[in-house]
Order: sequence, then structure tokens, then C-alpha cells
Amino acid sequence: MIERLDAEVRRELGRFGPIEGDTAAIVRIWPHAVGETVARNAWPARIARDGTLLVHTSSSTWAFELGRLGETILAQLRDELGKGAPRALKFAAGPMPEARGEAPGERRPVAPSTTPEQRAEAAEIASGIDDPELRELVARAAAASLSKGDRTPPDDRGF
Repeated sequence: MIERLDAEVRRELGRFGPIEGDTAAIVRIWPHAVGETVARNAWPARIARDGTLLVHTSSSTWAFELGRLGETILAQLRDELGKGAPRALKFAAGPMPEARGEAPGERRPVAPSTTPEQRAEAAEIASGIDDPELRELVARAAAASLSKGDRTPPDDRGF
């Protein structure tokens, strides 16, 4: 598992250029050092020649706010890495690694289960739509709505 994570970290770092200095070590401890919320919005990109760690952020607002917390973050990195910690931090909006999976506590909505009768009724509702892809989407949405059980009588226009 750790080897797979290490390979994934190296692959992501490769997107930003060659690994220099202790960037790989920083990436390994980054989520623990800064917390999951910050880690989703800020990622260590590279270490400059002067030892400054450039951290890409998801927006300029994040860059500004984290700049204000820079000393606190740097102290945490020093606690974790000792001499391997960067000399300074610089935050700037920039490319971020793609999110992998769901964030903790987030769940994808589960499609409601539908009966064959509900699917047949939904197909009938959508049958007048010429475009097959749109007809299928409307039928699925109608079936999901029918499965909720809160059907209200349609008005004069059929809605």
C-alpha cells in the first residue's frame, strides 16, 4: 500500500517538474501537517534554489489566507521534517493534483431503486421525445421521481 502511495506521489510530482530536495518528504507529510481541508486546496509544488517551498493553491483567496498562516504552517513542517523543512513558504494560485476519490465525510448520491412498473411508466412518460439520449435521461429521471412516492396529480399541461 505504501509503495503504491509513493508511486502515486512521485507521478503527481512529475507533473510539476523534477523532484528536487525534500519535496517528496514534504508531500508525504503535507496532509497531516496542514490538515485535510488545506491539503485539498493547497499542494507543495517545488522547492526553489533558495529553499523556499512554492505551494500551489486552488485560488488566489487561498493563497492570500495561507500566506497569513505561513509561519504556523512552516513551524509544523519544521516539527515534522526537522532539517528537511523548507526555509520559507510562498503561496500562489496554480495547478493542483486531481482529486482522488471522495473527500472524507462526503458521499455520492445513491440512485433510487425503481420497480419495473415505475420504469415502464417513466418510459411511457418520455416516449414522445425524439432524441434517444434525451428520452433515456428523462425516463431515468421520471423513474427516480416515481420511486420517491410523492407523486402529485399532473396539472392541465401534464406537469
